[in-house]
Amino acid sequence: MSTPDAPSPDAPGAASPDVLEARITELRAAVRRAMAAGDRQAARVHRAELRAAEQAWDDAVLGDGPAAPDTAPDADHDEPSASVRAPNRPSAAPRGLVPVREQVHQALTLIGAPAAPKLIGSVYATFFPGQIPGTRLTSLRRDEERSFRTAPYARPYYLGAALTADLLAPARGLLTVSTWPLERRIVGPLSARTDFLAAAVRVAEHAARREQAPDVQRLLWRFAANIPGAAAGAVGTVEPRALIEAAQAELDVHEETDRRQRRRAAGRARAQLDDAGRLFGARLRAMRSAASTTDGDHR
Repeated sequence: MSTPDAPSPDAPGAASPDVLEARITELRAAVRRAMAAGDRQAARVHRAELRAAEQAWDDAVLGDGPAAPDTAPDADHDEPSASVRAPNRPSAAPRGLVPVREQVHQALTLIGAPAAPKLIGSVYATFFPGQIPGTRLTSLRRDEERSFRTAPYARPYYLGAALTADLLAPARGLLTVSTWPLERRIVGPLSARTDFLAAAVRVAEHAARREQAPDVQRLLWRFAANIPGAAAGAVGTVEPRALIEAAQAELDVHEETDRRQRRRAAGRARAQLDDAGRLFGARLRAMRSAASTTDGDHR
């Protein structure tokens, strides 16, 4: 196993931005070569070095501090060349030192379903140190897609849009994690409700293991107010167990139908889309062009 010959970003005096940019490029290529050769151990080592180099570049250019440590990745179910992290626990890193994409990843991992930026921000602010700047989320998905198309699978995960079940296009305002199974990253007619209920269960389970601080109760109430039978106590007060039971009871009604719809759409996505399309959605212009050609053939 070989590592690209470049000065270590931790070496004193060697971490100029130009040197780090060259090393980042070399490490991304090394990750791709290792994945293509099936050497997952080498890929993990290079990815760790890549994250360290990227953080060193941030430090050199932006003056940021070190990010929270990453967990070791594993193989993903749907994307063989992608990798998945173990679920994150609330970080003990000082406020403001965790990169925005890592903050979003932590919140989405807890939620476990496609989610809107507002919910992502609320969950992160409730269970993790610090807050996610709303202005940074507007360009995040676009930046992630640009990074993937430039150097596919150079990162252990990507943050992309959910895919609509009908057009396989990016769903407006819903973010997902690339390492989730494809079925979970697709949204159909029932998915908004089932994802809301599933998120309520996961958030309430997490809240049940914590002290019921006011911010936790506020978040639970946002879910409970829209789930029949979940808010049996005083207004603004929610028992996590009651929320879990009420959400799960309704989820049991819709979940199987929603799962079938998503599974069918995922099958079409695997057949019709390339890797980038499965992570970020089909480009509607290309789909309309293909549809027009098909219509012309039928005439």
